[in-house]
Amino acid sequence: MIANALIVALATLGIGLALAALLRLLPTVRLQLAGLAVLAVLLPLGAVLASGWVMFHMGDDVKILAVTAASALTALVAALLVARSIADSIDRVREASVELAHGNLDARAPEGGPAEVAELAASFNEMGANLSRLFDTRRELVAWASHDLRTPLANMQAMLEALEDGLGEPDEYVPVLREQVRVLSMLVDDLFELARIDAGALTLEMHRLPVAPIVSSSLRGVEAEARSRHVTLAAEVDDDVIARFAPEKVERVLMNLLTNALRHTPSDGAVAVRVEPHPGEVQVAVEDSGEGLDAEAQERMFERFWRGDQARSARGAGLGLAIARGLVEAHGGRIWAEDREGGGARVCFTLPAA
Repeated sequence: MIANALIVALATLGIGLALAALLRLLPTVRLQLAGLAVLAVLLPLGAVLASGWVMFHMGDDVKILAVTAASALTALVAALLVARSIADSIDRVREASVELAHGNLDARAPEGGPAEVAELAASFNEMGANLSRLFDTRRELVAWASHDLRTPLANMQAMLEALEDGLGEPDEYVPVLREQVRVLSMLVDDLFELARIDAGALTLEMHRLPVAPIVSSSLRGVEAEARSRHVTLAAEVDDDVIARFAPEKVERVLMNLLTNALRHTPSDGAVAVRVEPHPGEVQVAVEDSGEGLDAEAQERMFERFWRGDQARSARGAGLGLAIARGLVEAHGGRIWAEDREGGGARVCFTLPAA
């Protein structure tokens, strides 16, 4: 009897392994799950029937085998229903992915079903949202780059034609042409800097330095513009606050943030730089007394070529804050924007402490 049981067990194991290998060849998950359900039910049922035949010769104990068969049928139906539910959840994600692949960037998958499928759908939806933002950024890149390149080029062409026709004097137009060339050079430099940041080719020479000299140098760089706008500049930084950073890159970050703050600060307003040491990092904040930030500005102001409605006529390509974010993150720091208590905006970033 024991020998017969061993034969049945080994035969069941061998058949099960062979059929499991064949299940992997089925073309869809739905078929594989259905096949697994059938295999998981029918294989034990076959073993029970074989055992009953050997032990009882299908006599009076056939009732027990009938009950076993009914239970196996119930389990088979339940397994097929579960397999169908899982396959349907996967199909919904697949259908959404097909729509996204065909160019529908608004395609989203229902985040239902088993936890793993729900997590897969959530990740897919996040990917779709990121792709949509990426394509929006690309369109804005083309639009704003075309605008910011076309305007100075048109001005230069008009001035050159005026010089050729004798309608202007070189002394009058050469300084303006030089300024237009400088604007174009700045735009090209910004685009090149962003390309280096995106490619991970930005190299930083980190030094252990006090932060105060960088703050003072940056404030001097915007002092003339602040004076012309009647904006007061201030700084709160201790001389003994030391961080690890690349000085020329951090100065560029501060210049970009200060220029942006001045652009949004009305006459007789104020712009301040505050530096505070924290455990493991140094926080630098640029505050202004302007109109503050709405929810969209707080979320998108560091995206390239994005400018708020009130700044769309402002000079510049909208790359300064995107570059600032890239440079801060290259230092291993963070950058964010928030409303300032008492009105205005506050843009903060961190540097690693020395």
